Amino acid sequence: MHQAPPPLESPSRLYFDRLSDVIETLDFAEMDHAIALVHEAWQSGQQIITLGNGGSAMSALHFITDWNKSVFMASGKPFRGRSLLDNMGMMTALGNDISYDAVFEQQLRQIAQPGDLVIAISGSGNSPNVIRAVEYANEAGCITLGLSGFDGGKLKALAQHSLWVNSHNMQICEDLHMVFGHIVMQVLCGVLVSAPPVSIEDDEKRAIAGLNRRARTMRRHAVGE
Repeated sequence: MHQAPPPLESPSRLYFDRLSDVIETLDFAEMDHAIALVHEAWQSGQQIITLGNGGSAMSALHFITDWNKSVFMASGKPFRGRSLLDNMGMMTALGNDISYDAVFEQQLRQIAQPGDLVIAISGSGNSPNVIRAVEYANEAGCITLGLSGFDGGKLKALAQHSLWVNSHNMQICEDLHMVFGHIVMQVLCGVLVSAPPVSIEDDEKRAIAGLNRRARTMRRHAVGE
């Protein structure tokens, strides 16, 4: 008589359990500080520039899509976000004519201004083109924020500010980097008004409160995607 095989553990439950375990290790003060950096760059009219490779490239693009569209719709204040992944011709030209390690740094040399916020995303923290871009951004007077996972790699130490996911699971690192992007959008759109970024000054808080009141009729459309 054949015995029935043991029941399979739910793969979705297992994944979410692992994700929950990593969430418990997050430094929420570090994340709130990173949110504040984006808020302050937006308020001061600086560029917010994102970059990354592979899945992190898609996160970099997703950030700017959400922030440019939704923050402006909710507030009426332009969000000067741009990703260095948008121009495939530029990417391939720089990669072919110089090197792939230079594809982000060379673009920053043309567009970055002192005070701009450069958000560099690398799960391992060691992508050579990301490291090279952050080195240049630091030298150029930009503010640099590194989003990393694993042990943080070179990026965690090199960037002026860091948001680190303590996991060696790349997909979970990418999940939580995307969560950061969505929290930024909801904070700047006024959806998470009970939890403003920690470094916003009182007068800025009052300005945001007024902005939120004017934006209430627009929020459903802004976050409806």
